[in-house]
Amino acid sequence: MIMTKIQKLIAIVAVSFLVASVASAQGKQDFTLHNKTGVEIHKLHISPHSVDEWEEDILGKDTLADGESVEIHFSRKENAKLWDMKIEDKEGNSIEWESLNLLEISEVTLYYKDGKATAVVK
Repeated sequence: MIMTKIQKLIAIVAVSFLVASVASAQGKQDFTLHNKTGVEIHKLHISPHSVDEWEEDILGKDTLADGESVEIHFSRKENAKLWDMKIEDKEGNSIEWESLNLLEISEVTLYYKDGKATAVVK
């Protein structure tokens, strides 16, 4: 009976370490992007505000349909605070947002209505 309690305690400690290491592997800039634009997003670029060029398209061959969401994950080694984001539709029309503080943002919801693009952050 004592051995069973010790085994349970060891299992609990092991799970705690596993959860902690998974959390520490994620970047502090991770966030969820919600598409409420009314159009399908074909390209998504996110780059540090301090650089002059866009990083690769995060979506790759995928797209983000209206009403869908995607989890954006950063390397835990990433340390930039401010980020710029650019989305493109299938015709190549694009919208950009600058200086998003991803250290304080956990969700970004994109809207497009009457020719105006907005982003609501949490």
